[in-house]
Amino acid sequence: MRESARAAEVGICAASTTLQRVEFRRFFIALIFAVALCSSCLVRTRTVVPRGQRPDKPLLTANKQELIERIHRVADPIHSFSLKVDMSPSVGGVFGGKVTDYPTIHGFILFRRPDQIRVIGLDPVVHSTVVDMVSLGNDFRVSIPAKSQFIEGANNAPATSKNKLENLRPIAFLNSLLISPPGAGEYAILEDDSDETKSLYKLIFVLREGEELRLLRIVNFDRYTLDITRQRTFDAAGQVTSETKYADWTKHGDVRFPGTIDMARPQDGYALQLNVTEFVLNPADLTDEKFVLEPPANVQVRELAK
Repeated sequence: MRESARAAEVGICAASTTLQRVEFRRFFIALIFAVALCSSCLVRTRTVVPRGQRPDKPLLTANKQELIERIHRVADPIHSFSLKVDMSPSVGGVFGGKVTDYPTIHGFILFRRPDQIRVIGLDPVVHSTVVDMVSLGNDFRVSIPAKSQFIEGANNAPATSKNKLENLRPIAFLNSLLISPPGAGEYAILEDDSDETKSLYKLIFVLREGEELRLLRIVNFDRYTLDITRQRTFDAAGQVTSETKYADWTKHGDVRFPGTIDMARPQDGYALQLNVTEFVLNPADLTDEKFVLEPPANVQVRELAK
């Protein structure tokens, strides 16, 4: 009798537990429906627009190959160019910290493929030469007449001067002014980096080195125009070597070129803003002599070791 009574109690408890579970599920489902139907108090609709953009302007779409083709359209027509620019230098913690801004100077930049570049900075008042730099292949030369300095060395020589502007290298201009399609052995990866604050495509370029992949550079595209807005390059340790921002793209004949170029070299401790006032594509007068820079008389040449 006792065993029968206990069995009955167990059965009653099990039935009660099952009933409680069923009731809880019914209550939970009813709660979900109540929340869904209570639109007046809990549900709202809002428009998400990336900062600075119009809600009525649609995002453009492109695949990886189409974005690579846009880089080709920017880079391929350029065999040489000459620029007139206003250059505004800054030194210090360009990615955060104390920064010193220097007066804007006028300048000229000459480029000829594959890797010849000359940069001349002029005093905005008396138009005398402040700095004259040239790079041919792996080597560079820099003349600073006001300090009677002439520096030459390899482009990969360490930037060791306490005066950060003396660490300027013409190769830095070359890396920022040119946006190159993927080279031999490079792979491109596409990322859609769009959210409430930005609408970007990113092409991430990597290079296979043995069993590892090395990050080379990242190129950003504005999804409202598909214009290139930024390019970052990296060293073998993954640290940023240069960050360049592009704006005010303008068509010059068969090629489009940015009117504003902000280049930062965080490891070298300086930044430059370039405002392009004149762009000449493939000028006929860019001869070899335009890329020759010799030390002035009675100026000692300082050579930088690798």
